[in-house]
Amino acid sequence: MSNTNHVQKLLLIESNRIELKRKLTDSLEKEVVAFLNYREGGHIYIGVDDATGTVVGVPDSDLVQLKIKDRIKNNIMPSTLGLFDVIAEQHNGKEIIKITVASGSEKPYYLKKQGMSERGCFIRIGSASEPMPVRMIEDLFSQRIRNSIGTIKSRKKDLTFEQLKIYYGETPLKLNDKFAHNLELLTEEGEFNYAAYLLSDSNGLSIKVAKYASLDRVDLIENEEYGYCSLIKATKQVLDKLAIENKTFAKITPQKRQERKLIDPVALREAVINAIIHNNYTNEIPPKFELFPNRLEITSAGGLPAEFDEDEFFMGYSVPRNKELMRVFKDLEMVEYLGSGVPRILRKYPRSIFTFTPNFVRITFPFGKSLNGGQTTLTDQATMQATMQATMQATMQATMQAEKVLKFCMEPRSRNEIQSFLDLKNRDYFRKEILNPLIKEGKLALTIPDKPKSPKQRYIACNEHKGNE
Repeated sequence: MSNTNHVQKLLLIESNRIELKRKLTDSLEKEVVAFLNYREGGHIYIGVDDATGTVVGVPDSDLVQLKIKDRIKNNIMPSTLGLFDVIAEQHNGKEIIKITVASGSEKPYYLKKQGMSERGCFIRIGSASEPMPVRMIEDLFSQRIRNSIGTIKSRKKDLTFEQLKIYYGETPLKLNDKFAHNLELLTEEGEFNYAAYLLSDSNGLSIKVAKYASLDRVDLIENEEYGYCSLIKATKQVLDKLAIENKTFAKITPQKRQERKLIDPVALREAVINAIIHNNYTNEIPPKFELFPNRLEITSAGGLPAEFDEDEFFMGYSVPRNKELMRVFKDLEMVEYLGSGVPRILRKYPRSIFTFTPNFVRITFPFGKSLNGGQTTLTDQATMQATMQATMQATMQATMQAEKVLKFCMEPRSRNEIQSFLDLKNRDYFRKEILNPLIKEGKLALTIPDKPKSPKQRYIACNEHKGNE
């Protein structure tokens, strides 16, 4: 099945950021290389006449998409992992293919068979992809970033990835024995890199969510840490924590019930994931999240890329700092496509919520107005009390159910047996709130860990499981 977006209207002409192709041709890699080397990246549309901009469509677009991904992955150097997206779009009943290419951080990119030469390196000039002069190739190579989470060795050698495997097991994708190589979690010497360290089950990274009673950083009332585990798990924990803090205010009118969050949920999610994916981890500084009575501040390490200005940032041009993380987050459907995060935030908030310094980027979300017109704050006692009560009840219920499951699973049990034992009808709730947390916390083990979705899969309490070994 293709990932298909429906386009209402398509009016395209070739430009410095747009390349049109009637069909897939041998020059695809050349155009991709040119956009990778261009400071703004670009888009390639397959199935659109380059002379008239008329949509002609692409037959068998699923197969063509697979060919495109394979060619970009295998025929271009350095690695393009996490630097491109390929999706299908519908226009007037015809499918076209859109390739989004980010500006790469390891310039110059080149055709693998031609090497780092004038015949292999290209740059976008106007609406054409031109050979790159030797001097430019040498200058770009001398500026290439040497320290990245892909090149820095892991602080630990004995890494495990059970949490990551569980998350991939919830998607159509599966991790095989070569996953470390396929996800580029190894250095050129074959050792685990820092990206692997961040995604492993145990690491030294801790993401803090702090809460203050004052408008400054004096009266700290809560300081939660999420980390020392896979960055994916830590990200989900931060998202869950902030979702709880993002309270809903309601007003009943004769016509309908009106509801409003402190922060727009879509913008909040994009900001959290952007801060974590694009954080500069080379200095081991994690992003931080700070709640004040009137705002949320999200701060990530690392300023804008050297060749980027603020206008280009706000337009959604993408230069992924950590392409290895981008690939994994995209595989797990935690990000949609390249460059989508900032435009989503700007749909609800002005540019002024962003602050840039040479070493940090900060987003400040002011809390919205209440439905009665006043400023909402985290010190709204009635809301806090109701939220705390609901949270405590839900936590107690989940804890009691978890204890029942562990006692029931002193011997191997199937998912259906456990769900029936708890008398739960909602399969998604059971999986997300009961089963998966117990597995991720190491309290429940799979009898067939290499095949999480096997119909013969059973689950056993870990203390009993270890006792039988």
